[in-house]
Amino acid sequence: MKPLNVLQGSVGKNVIVELKGKREYRGVLDGYDPHMNVVLKNAEEHSEAGVRKLGTTIVRGDNVIYISP
Repeated sequence: MKPLNVLQGSVGKNVIVELKGKREYRGVLDGYDPHMNVVLKNAEEHSEAGVRKLGTTIVRGDNVIYISP
């Protein structure tokens, strides 16, 4: 299965987006593009500093290590 097909099947569901710099975003996948830029609703940022609630967030694809559906 191709990665973008997996993302398509995850729209509207909770996902975990792991980023460079030991940061992680969790939220409902609202959309994405071919560059792996993603839009998350009800997002939370998890980092060494703790958890921050963000609401709707855009994550730039070149920082993404993986997306877990």
